[in-house]
Parts: sequence; C-alpha cells; structure tokens
Amino acid sequence: MKDDLPFNLTFDDVLLKPRFSQIKSRGDVSLRTKLTSSLFLNTPLISANMDTVTESKMAIALAEEGGIGIIHRFLAIEDQVAKVERVKRKTNLIIENPYIAGPEMTLLELKKLMKEKESHGILVADEKHRLLGIVTNRDVVLEDDMRKKVKEVMTPRNKLIVGKAGITIEEAKKLLKHHKIEKLPLVDTHDILQGLITLKDIVEIEEKRLAVKDKKGRLLVGAAIGVKGDFFERAGALLSASADVLVLDIAHGHSEIAVNAVKKIKNTFDCELVAGNVATADGVKDLIAAGADAVKVGIGPGAACSTRIVTGVGVPQLSAILECALEAQKYSKGKIPIIADGGIRSSADLMKALAAGAETAILGSLFAGTDESPGAAILKDHKKYKLYRGMASLTANLAKKRIDKEEFDEEVAAGEVIPEGVEKLVSYKGSVHEVIHQLLGGLRSGMSYLNAKTIKDLHKNAQFIRITEAGREENAPHD
Repeated sequence: MKDDLPFNLTFDDVLLKPRFSQIKSRGDVSLRTKLTSSLFLNTPLISANMDTVTESKMAIALAEEGGIGIIHRFLAIEDQVAKVERVKRKTNLIIENPYIAGPEMTLLELKKLMKEKESHGILVADEKHRLLGIVTNRDVVLEDDMRKKVKEVMTPRNKLIVGKAGITIEEAKKLLKHHKIEKLPLVDTHDILQGLITLKDIVEIEEKRLAVKDKKGRLLVGAAIGVKGDFFERAGALLSASADVLVLDIAHGHSEIAVNAVKKIKNTFDCELVAGNVATADGVKDLIAAGADAVKVGIGPGAACSTRIVTGVGVPQLSAILECALEAQKYSKGKIPIIADGGIRSSADLMKALAAGAETAILGSLFAGTDESPGAAILKDHKKYKLYRGMASLTANLAKKRIDKEEFDEEVAAGEVIPEGVEKLVSYKGSVHEVIHQLLGGLRSGMSYLNAKTIKDLHKNAQFIRITEAGREENAPHD
C-alpha cells in the first residue's frame, strides 16, 4: 500500500506493478482477512445490504464461500429478524430450537408452516416440549383430507431413533448411518426436546470447508440498521436473533447523526458495528473514535448510485481507500479495518481495492442478477434479467416509507424525494457461487503476481502505477 499517488484516481487510472514472486500456485494464497476488529472471514467478500441483492439466500451463499452477507433494512423489523434467523438455522452442528408442530395442528396448517420455514420435516411436541413424533413432507403430500390432525399421520415417538443431549457429532453420524435416517432429535431423560441434528447439516459442514461460522457452528450473517427512527429497537432485535455484525446504513457517515448512532449502539450493546460511508481521513478518525469496529469507504462509486451526479460530492474510489486505509492504520494502529464499498466491477477492481488497503469489499451489482438475489427473473427480448436498484433510488425511498408505515401521499412524496440512486435491469447470471469462484480466482492470480500469500502481504507489496488512456485501451483484448 503506497501513498505516492495523487489522491484523485480510481481503479481504471492505475495498474499494479508486478514483482518477483516465490508463489508456485494460486492455491498457496490465503484470503483470510478481518471484517471487524475481532471478526474474521475466509474470503474478503461482502454482499451489499440492498433489497435487490441480499436476503437469506444470498447471505447463506456468501457465508458458505467464506464471506458474509448483510441483510438489508428495507423490511419490517420482524421480517429482517426472520431472515437473520433463517441464515442461522441453515447449517448447525446442533439446531437448538428446531421447528415444532403441535399434535392437534391440521395438515393444512402444517403445510403452511413447512412452506414458511422451508422445511420438509417438522418435529411434533406437546406444550411442555415433550417429543411426540415427526411428520415429513411425504406424510402429507398424498393426503386428500387437509383437515386431518398431525397426530394422525406422524411417525410416533416409539418408532423414532433419538440421541441424548450432549451427543458428539461422531456419535450422531454413526446413528444416522446405522439407522439410515436423516434427522436425529435430541432429548433428555424425560423426553424433553433438546435439539436436532440433521444429515444435511453434517454433509454441508464437511463439504464447505471455507464456510465462516460462529462459536455454535452457525453461518455468520450481518444486518443493516439506520441512524434514526426504529434503528435502536432494530439493533436490539437483530442482536437477539444472533446477528454477528450490525452495519450502519447511511449515505453520509461523517455526520453528527451517524457518530451519535455509533456511540449509542456501542454504549448499549456488546456487538460488532461497521460504520460509514466515508471518503476522507477525518471521517475514518471520527467514526473510530466513536467506537466503530470497521469503517466503510465509498461516496458515490456504486453502479446504482447517482450521488456524484446529483450532488457533485465524492472522492474517486481508489484515492478514497488509500487515504482512509492510511488513516485507519495510523489512528488505530491497524486494529480497525477498512471496507471498500462500491465501484468494483471485476476481479481486477477487487484486487486494486484490497491492494490500496481495504481488508474486505462490499459488492452489489456483481451479485445482482444471480439466483440468490431477491426477486424473480424477468424475460425480455428472449433474455432473462433481474431488477437492481440503489437504496437511495425513488422506488426504494417510497418502499421504506411504506415499511415504516408513514402516512404520505405517494405522488407528493415522489415529487419531494431527490433520488441519489437508479434502478435498472441486469442480466441474469446463474448461481452466485460461480461469480464468486471467478472473482476469487482472479484475486488469487493477481496476488501471485505480487508475491502476496496473504492480504497483509498484498498491502505491503502493492505499488500502483498511473496509466494513460492508451494504456487503458491496451489493457483489454485487441488485435
């Protein structure tokens, strides 16, 4: 990370100078990095807290690949909490609070519960949580009478294989294999339900070695909050749902309202808090002083952001990262990491953002249009697309007013809102796992050119060189 460039450049203005490398294979490169002062990721990727980018599916996919997804806040509190909980339930060593159906529940009610919880098997218990049986999709799918009770179709307790509370994973695997079952309820000596182990979770744990997890073996997930209105209540609810990190969502993070929000949250909750967005050294210093555990950098570089066009305010992203990373290094002695937020369109941009001093990067447009992003694909001119919009766009602003249940005239509000974001269709891209694979492959390759086995090495070894317009043309394939 060098500071010998004029601070007015962005990614396309520079290249990284190659150096002698002792790295024999891209597989020798480690992408483990800091998300906050005390949280680590196995890859430096964060999916943006945008309502067309990150909900539960995206957050699960990112965590499985070693990164983290940030659930957007353009939801009612209970809905955002439910999405965090869904991520936390996806992969567990032990599911401590499995979904439960009552014996008197009708099959119609059960089908609704299964659909809501995206589960094909539900344990049946009484009001004291005493295990009574299990009911699965196959018990319901061919039933004609949806008025039947769960107790009429379930597999009863006396036919279930169960484990005792405190069982090891190896012991659980032996039971699952020997009895050829997929779910192992855990009970105490009084048959009170203590948890659930599933074959699916064990397989995923063993296959997804890069996945990042909390101390209970659950996938990491973040959630966004604002700086006014219900932000404090929202923060408490998300932390109670085991969100691993809160992300302050405000366009101008170097502001009194943002600083005060950081102080209030850190003085009340024992949590990891990412603050921002800023683009200057002073912004970094003030947010760190307020208690931020990481700082987002980026004013206006995003693909769906029009802040610079509307307001004339911003700093080219490479220069912003350089300045902010140097200040964080100096002010916090390297304890508080910088997150590059916006402007990354390729693995080369990701490489440059990290080389400039960021520890991680938030990506929006690159992850939009994938299977895991919210919303259905749209067919237009025989091609598939998905909607992507900035969270300061007109429609996003109006949606937030509806979620907050504000009383407003839609036409009047539309005239009063000054959008700093756009909405557009992006091409359908398939699975986000393939997008991540390509990004990380390019990043590892780039790091090998700089003899950087780690992201810390990349910070130390990077040397930027400025290029001309002719140099930019030469970058691309040509005759």
